[in-house]
Amino acid sequence: MSEADEIMVRHFRQILIWPLQMMPLAQPLGGANVMGRHWELMNQLVDADSPWQLRPSVFDMDPQAFQERHYREFVTFLPYVQRFLYGEGAAEAANTDSYGGSPLHVFRRHDICSVRMHYKDGTRQDFKVAHVDLYFFYDIDVVILALETLADNVPLSRVQDTLFRFGRAFPAQWDEDRTAASCLQAVKWLDAKGGVIAASDYDDKSKFLSHVGEFRAAPMAQHWDFLLRPLVLHHSEEEGELRYRQIEYHRMPLMAYLAFDDPFNLTDEDFYRLGLVTRPAQGGDLPYTPKVFQDFEANCCYDRFWVPERRHDSSSTRMMCDGHAFVLVGKHGHGFFSDPYTGALGQFRHQYFLLMAIAHFHKAALLIFSDRLAVALSRLQVGDVKSARRFKRDIRVLQEAFLRFTQRYWFSEVSNQVVADQLFHMARRHLGTEVLFAEVRESIYSMSQYLENDDLRRQADTVVRLTVVTILGLVGTTVTGFLGMNLFDLAAEASWRRIGYFFATFIPIAALTFYTLMKSRMLSEFLDFMSDDRMGFQDKLKIIHRQWRKKKQARNEL
Repeated sequence: MSEADEIMVRHFRQILIWPLQMMPLAQPLGGANVMGRHWELMNQLVDADSPWQLRPSVFDMDPQAFQERHYREFVTFLPYVQRFLYGEGAAEAANTDSYGGSPLHVFRRHDICSVRMHYKDGTRQDFKVAHVDLYFFYDIDVVILALETLADNVPLSRVQDTLFRFGRAFPAQWDEDRTAASCLQAVKWLDAKGGVIAASDYDDKSKFLSHVGEFRAAPMAQHWDFLLRPLVLHHSEEEGELRYRQIEYHRMPLMAYLAFDDPFNLTDEDFYRLGLVTRPAQGGDLPYTPKVFQDFEANCCYDRFWVPERRHDSSSTRMMCDGHAFVLVGKHGHGFFSDPYTGALGQFRHQYFLLMAIAHFHKAALLIFSDRLAVALSRLQVGDVKSARRFKRDIRVLQEAFLRFTQRYWFSEVSNQVVADQLFHMARRHLGTEVLFAEVRESIYSMSQYLENDDLRRQADTVVRLTVVTILGLVGTTVTGFLGMNLFDLAAEASWRRIGYFFATFIPIAALTFYTLMKSRMLSEFLDFMSDDRMGFQDKLKIIHRQWRKKKQARNEL
């Protein structure tokens, strides 16, 4: 198909949503090892000349300047989600019984104005950068990079290639021509004057191979590494307190908005390639079967506003979601779809973005909890007292953190508006967060039960030992109580002599008590055998003798 005959995307936007795990701070702020406090250190690192600045929320401005699109965004969500996203007002925040401020802290980068993408065919395309944001979450070691780019009048094949290749943290492999497979030829960040700030290094094969060989973790491509500064990759020799590492696949989740002159001209294959973010059609590609399109429409398409039979502007909007991507397709110039304030474009950039960000945040946080449970269990060494104590402490900290996550961040419903609610459920279903949440909760519950059972076992063992000591000490107590008198009249003796008698009595009794405590397990078994009415006295003595010899042999082997 020639460029003149190719379908044009009149307005194209792409938002990358990249969750990353923040590593625990080496020196916790305020001396408390609390998770999710990285934003405070980030705020200390930025200054007036830093490209990153803390972004104020719309609620920090003059209330008279509050816009309708902000209002529409706010009322989309249920009250408990509103508190998570926006916090409470100053009056409520001052109350100790209130929710307080928002646990979201957003930093925005201002030096990158556009991105230049070089494609495999030798062409290039510049996209304007709308914003670059970092979302930090209180009490959870997750940060989300949100990067929005846009362009007008881009061929559909170029858009498909951009969606497929741009959001890759590092190459998965290299082609025969030594170029990175499935990646762009090059990516460059540009400033306001068009100067190159940073560029990709996908083709530096030796860098990626040696880094994996040394750290057992893939490095980030140079332009992504630059973009995240002052955050530094944890598995590297770079110095920095804000350290991150990858959570999931190297392809970043994304959102896409595509406005066409006539969306009904798109074929089933076009929708399939857009919805599943595959590469553009090539001459040697095998055709898809009708069954593939049927499954795709049933599982990934939300067609509430898509009725191709009518071919009417009001029924020309289609939404697709497969977990990795959310794609919105519609009619360019139609107010319902293209209005940046009240139309689908405004919802895409605000309501739908927050829906997808919450869904991906849920999955990232749950994966971090699962990873930390695995690490805590791998560090447990049975028989090592210090290891067991550390394991108990780690599990209790995780249990408390998971409880706070559940109460503050975990939502099964975010909106009563039909479209927002159904899109959120579609994203959760494809991401598998419900199943993952159940698995993490069950794992934490199982480990908690193990710790409780272990504590109960230790308490029961202690009670048994004390009971044995009490029973054996009961003999002397009964004898002295029966006599009811002093055997020796020591009242007239000198003080030093009475003290001597005291220690002469105290030391052997104390030694006998401690020895009884040391042998309390064996003595407990002895009492069990003695209380068994089904055995004769001689059989009991034989069993006791056999048990004593086994314990003595075990000590000799050690």
